[in-house]
Amino acid sequence: MKILIINGPNLNLLGTREKEIYGNLSFESYLKKLRAHYHAITIEYYQSNVEGEIINALQNAGLLYDGIILNAGGYTHTSVAIADTVKAISTPVVEVHISNTFAREPFRHTSFLAANVKGSIIGFGMESYRLAIESFVTGMV
Repeated sequence: MKILIINGPNLNLLGTREKEIYGNLSFESYLKKLRAHYHAITIEYYQSNVEGEIINALQNAGLLYDGIILNAGGYTHTSVAIADTVKAISTPVVEVHISNTFAREPFRHTSFLAANVKGSIIGFGMESYRLAIESFVTGMV
């Protein structure tokens, strides 16, 4: 099984950014733990702060991956283009958020992605990514 994790804007700052919300662990450190735990799964990672680059990564995933885990960051609430791309590709996508977006500012309560993804995992910290992997491993997606 091959899974691609795509992180959007500012998620390259995990571990240093708003630690009260996102914790103090970098994504790269967490990714090492995921890969060690799921050693039989190929987990690849891509991060960009640029909307078009995220769209390209989603389109290029094509049939190369069994699943995509997408944390589009702030683009979740603003990008019709990313939502359209998720709808257009055949690879199943699970939306992930580290924080509980519903416990934050009202504009974060809307996800343009939600209608086009297989499921959403929100508010479990970095473990949201592990739960998304489990959804692929157990066949829920």
